[in-house]
Amino acid sequence: MKKRSLSGIQATGKIHLGNYFGAVKNWVDLQNEYDAYYFVADLHALTTAYEQSISIKENTYEVVADLIAAGINVNESTLFVQSYLPEHAELHLILSMITPLPWLERVPTYKSKMEELKGRDLNTYGFLGYPVLQAADILMYMADAVPVGKDQAPHLELTREIARRFNFLYKTNFFKEPEDLYTDVPVLPGTDGRKMSKSYDNAIFLADDEDTIVKKIKTMFTDPQRLRRTDPGNPDVCGIFAFQKIFGQGAKVEQGCKSAAIGCVDCKKELLEALLAFMKPIREKRQELISDKAELDKIILLGNEKARRVATKTLDDIKKIIRIN
Repeated sequence: MKKRSLSGIQATGKIHLGNYFGAVKNWVDLQNEYDAYYFVADLHALTTAYEQSISIKENTYEVVADLIAAGINVNESTLFVQSYLPEHAELHLILSMITPLPWLERVPTYKSKMEELKGRDLNTYGFLGYPVLQAADILMYMADAVPVGKDQAPHLELTREIARRFNFLYKTNFFKEPEDLYTDVPVLPGTDGRKMSKSYDNAIFLADDEDTIVKKIKTMFTDPQRLRRTDPGNPDVCGIFAFQKIFGQGAKVEQGCKSAAIGCVDCKKELLEALLAFMKPIREKRQELISDKAELDKIILLGNEKARRVATKTLDDIKKIIRIN
């Protein structure tokens, strides 16, 4: 039997290239090797956008359309929406009872996310405790592996710690400890050189049309020390270079940049040619999908039903173990 993998993505808006190369591409590559479960984390979206919940439903459609257009095969993988399965919230509650508060306070992304989302009131239990909900998502499906970006490594380690604590407290070996499956692509820079993020308004989305992509790439930061065309550059500090490596142009661009054989404008033109060709079929497919909400509802319903069969069994077994059922 295939091992099971599971991962999710928040319903905070359209998927951007950082999401794709940092996670979704890995999901697509793994779905034939694993019994793959992928979900839209709309409950997680409430942890940072609880006052904007009106947009979560529409964002869920956007994410589902993006995932399928990017290559998730709903006949091979189980694609579902988190909030449709109340079992996730119930397991989150159970696990929160046994999770020490210091474990949550030490998660590195807790403070970094607070800094990234300055101006929002994130002094809530939901924001502090969302790694426990994340652990519930993973442990619910007894996942053997979780394809994640390296920035999520502390969350996955917390999931393993919670699994070990549950097994110790209730004298069982019920929960397995999932391994991480990292993508080959590190953090992708946005148009301003910082990590690509919706919060920073520096993202290139799978839904962007060609004109928008061209405008965004033309404004991207390059080597700030390269003032003239004849100046040699340092590709390691150039946001464009990170993209060039993804599209197999890294060695050529690195040599040309360091020797000043190519300029930043030429480099952006080469990237645009590859990027536009890559994104065109994805954009066309997602436009077709997003225009048919009824079909997306059918896909979501089928995925929810399949996921619920697993979630119900897991939760029933857990209640028996802790003797509340």
